[in-house]
Parts: sequence; C-alpha cells; structure tokens
Amino acid sequence: MCKTHVLSVPGAKAPFEKTTIERRELRPDDILIDIKFSGICHTDISNAHDEWGGGIFPMVPGHEIAGIVEAVGSEVTKFTVGDRVGVGCFVDSCGECEYCLKGEEQYCAKGAVQTYSSLDYDGNPTYGGYSQKIVVKEGFVIRIPDSLKLDEASPLLCAGITTYSPLKHWNAGPGKKVAILGMGGLGHVAIQFAHALGAEVTVLSRSANKKEEALSFGADHYLPTSDPATFTELAGRFDLILNTVSANLDMDAYLSLLRVDGTLVNIGAPAEQSKYSVFSLLLGRRSLAGSLVGGIRETQEMLDFAAEHGIAPKIEVIRADQVDEAYERVLRSDVRYRFVIDMSTL
Repeated sequence: MCKTHVLSVPGAKAPFEKTTIERRELRPDDILIDIKFSGICHTDISNAHDEWGGGIFPMVPGHEIAGIVEAVGSEVTKFTVGDRVGVGCFVDSCGECEYCLKGEEQYCAKGAVQTYSSLDYDGNPTYGGYSQKIVVKEGFVIRIPDSLKLDEASPLLCAGITTYSPLKHWNAGPGKKVAILGMGGLGHVAIQFAHALGAEVTVLSRSANKKEEALSFGADHYLPTSDPATFTELAGRFDLILNTVSANLDMDAYLSLLRVDGTLVNIGAPAEQSKYSVFSLLLGRRSLAGSLVGGIRETQEMLDFAAEHGIAPKIEVIRADQVDEAYERVLRSDVRYRFVIDMSTL
C-alpha cells in the first residue's frame, strides 16, 4: 500500500480537511502517479455539496490530474518512470461492451468507474486528484505532450475533452456556425477548440464585459444574452450551440437560434430539471442533446490537438489551503477561468 496526503470533505458542504489515505498496491497493469496539479471543476463542487445525491463520503474530489509517473507495474508497456501523464473523469470500464470497444468508455454499459465518489468493480470507493499520489490502470492514463505545461494541461482532462468531444461529434468545422453559450471554465476552452477546428464562432454571454477576451480566444462574434435584440438578430442562425452553463435557462429561446436540423448540446449540468416546448424542436427539425466527456482515445487526440494548436485554459494556480475559498469564488463567478491546485503545497 502507498500512503498519501489528500484533501477530503467528510460530508456534504463540509470544509476540506488534510487527511491520509492508502492507495492500492501496484497491480501488473497499474501506474503510480506523483500528482503535480489538480484542476477544480464545477462538478467537484456539485459532488462535494452532494447536489445530485449519491455522493460517497469522505470524498476526495478531482478528475483533472496532471503529474509524473513514479512507478509502473510489471506488465505496463506504454509508460515509463518520468513520463508526463494525466488522468481524467474515469479510471476503469468493462472493456467488453460495444461502447468500450468503440473507444467510448464513458458510456460503458456496465458503468464506468469514476475517478472519485464511485465504487470500483471490487466495491471499493475511489478517491480523486486532490491528492499527492494516485494509482491508475495503464489503459486509463493519458500522455501529456511536452509542449503543454502540466498546470495548464490539468483542466483539459475534463474541460478540454468535455468541449472537444461534442464539437467533433457534431462536425464543427469550416462552413459551420457554432455558438458557445457561456464563457466560463468550459466556454473559454470551447471557443479555442471551435476556432481551431475552423468553425465560425459566436459567444453568447450574459454581459458584455468579456468581449475582448472572447475575441482573443478566437471568437468571431460576441453578443450579450441580456439584450432581447440578440435573440431577434440571431434567430435561425446556428448549426450547433454548445451550452456550457450549469444553470436553468430559457431553452425555447436558445432553440430558436438554431437552423433547420441544428443541435443544441448540453454539457453543463444544472441541479434542477430543464423545461422546453416540444414545438421548439418540431418547427425546425431541431435536436436537443447532451454529451459526457470523451473516451481515452479521444482524450489523447484532444491533448495532441491542443498542443498542436497552442490551446490552453486560462488558469489561476492556488495552494491546497485555498480550496474552500476557491469553491466560493467559482460559485460567484470570480475566476478567470479555472483554478488549479498546486499539489506540492499539500
């Protein structure tokens, strides 16, 4: 067993505590990772607050993990000690169902094992990246390209693949008009990917004060959703809308912005149920969809694409003793745009 310091919450909405856990002994196909940085995702906050129910406490959040390989099992072939690696939102899947065989482990029919607040196939709880070390199966570890800084790479393990995967699936590219709804931790990364893929990118945000930043990330247009004229001007405009907002919205208003056969994809996850009129879909043969991160193969593709195109999140690196404050700041939208924990301070 490998003992490691972690940040954990003993119960819903409780403050973080520095504690110690034991990671499992290395199996033949395992990798021990010395975690350097762990990003803070809004999902971490939702889970730590048990907004969706079913949280496993004590909980060690974190599924945006970047670090260095410290040791490998006897059968590991893809990685060696010293490699720069990352771990995302899940750490195991059945490997046998049709979705796993297609490289879409996130939709595993047996249920993918989440990086934290989940039970592995042996019935043991998983603990995430707010930790100094983690043990993960080789097949669920991603290589981080040398040109990506480790602290900037960590949010890409969730925010990056969460935005890249639907953009690829719905064929964002040259000739496509794509709207990014919301410009926060997900949105500012989505802009960069959509631009690099060749789409015409419009950002829809509540206020006008992020316009210059949006344009610097590659947006072609920026319009405030607080202005009713925006919805009149953009009616029937977009092939694809990527909704990154974790709040209930007037879905009918946003569906009206789609062209015939357009799709609105939800990647934000509000705690409350959303409502819409079926006529918003019928009248334009529109689709309302959702997307959940991406598989291991696509996550590696995303990181390589980010390295090739110079895509990186804008981050604020914090100490381990600042996580409670960071959660509060995320909830009041006081971050540009992702917090990353320096795990050497734990």
